[in-house]
Amino acid sequence: MKPTFLLLAAASTVILAGRPSVPPTRSVKAKLPVTRPATVSSRTANAADASDIKLTSGFTSTVFADNLGKARHVVVDKAGTVFIKLEKLNDGKGIVELIDSNGDGRADQTVMFGNNTGTGMAIFNDYLYASSDTSVYRYKLTNGKVMETTPAEPIITGLTLQRQHASKSLAISPDGKLFVNFGAPSNACQEKDRQKGSKGMDPCPILEEYGGIWQFDANKLNQHKADGKRYATGIRNAVALDWNTATNTLYAMQHGRDNLNNWGGVFTDEVSAELPSEEFLMVKEGSDFGWPYCYFNHNENKKFLAPEYGGDGTKVDRCAGKDKPIMAFPGHWAPNDLLFYTGNQFPARYKNGAFICFHGSWNRAPLKQGGYFVAFVPFGKDGRPSGKYEVFAENFAGVAEQGQPGTSTNAGKLDLASPGDAKARPVGLAQGPDGSLYISDSVKGKVWRVKYMAKK
Repeated sequence: MKPTFLLLAAASTVILAGRPSVPPTRSVKAKLPVTRPATVSSRTANAADASDIKLTSGFTSTVFADNLGKARHVVVDKAGTVFIKLEKLNDGKGIVELIDSNGDGRADQTVMFGNNTGTGMAIFNDYLYASSDTSVYRYKLTNGKVMETTPAEPIITGLTLQRQHASKSLAISPDGKLFVNFGAPSNACQEKDRQKGSKGMDPCPILEEYGGIWQFDANKLNQHKADGKRYATGIRNAVALDWNTATNTLYAMQHGRDNLNNWGGVFTDEVSAELPSEEFLMVKEGSDFGWPYCYFNHNENKKFLAPEYGGDGTKVDRCAGKDKPIMAFPGHWAPNDLLFYTGNQFPARYKNGAFICFHGSWNRAPLKQGGYFVAFVPFGKDGRPSGKYEVFAENFAGVAEQGQPGTSTNAGKLDLASPGDAKARPVGLAQGPDGSLYISDSVKGKVWRVKYMAKK
């Protein structure tokens, strides 16, 4: 369960409030109107801000906010306040606070604060947790808001900035365990990163400090990397993390490696476009999912030895004992957020199931680009998928798609030349106190609110 209780525009005014670390400062631009499109296509007759994303039958969406900047993860407080983390500062601020004060389903108060960019967001024990690429910090919440004088409290500091896979996405368990992604600053732990013919370092020294998930104490201030412990390893990069309260277990989505085609032979461009799989992981303490030595092939339902370590597409070797995913998806779809749904607004089949945000690919040539949609995975009581994944929301990119909402048929295949051509890219997920689903976009910072329309 993410956000709301445990974890982690017809607007009238926008207030830009400076809330960096101590001491806090504030700058105010009163009655500055939120920028909104002059016209918005509507899927429902009575919703001027309805969006044009396609949803599974029975659901409807409206634009809760727009033009916030390059958004990343999103959380919603029990009071209904929506918080968005930004990848790039907007007017010098890195967190957006959105409030719908009149209950019309659209944000009409926007406050910006904090001076760090980043990805991770969570809410725990009336604190808003957020991360930059080198730290984790929190703000005390007062009636669902971060007040003007509230300082940022350092939870983890002094982390080294890495040149790739630096996002410190996070999740918090009900008993206060803080889990942080430490993505590997490498594609496949080669002697020369991403270079053709460069062998993998064996053993991979990167795994000592990266390529896994570390556990910290969510209630303790001023921790450093050495204060945490490696909870799981062999994970190249897990931008999507969530704690499933139904099974009391951590889950993650792994970004699979690139450039299998650097090795030629059986690793053709077509194979490299489809493999390795994006892996849905049930993460236990001590789990080892095999990166960089292994990659997963969803067509064979098996882990194989990576070519940097002598693999030829058929060798299993040391990968036989590595932990397997509970589900796998085609390569390079970029799963950037994960949410276990615990609300009661959606039909019962969605309860404790998983929503996954696929940010979208850039390197699936010569095949069509993939991802750019939100999937739903039904779960059983054993904490594993009970059926195939389904396309829940699509058409974010605004180009022709071959998928069909409510199914996995031809899912995520787009006529898109590059990610830069996408009108929107889904990147974050959160659950509101009424059971609504919020989806954030990384292109311009749009936020959708998805509701179920009960049959009369």
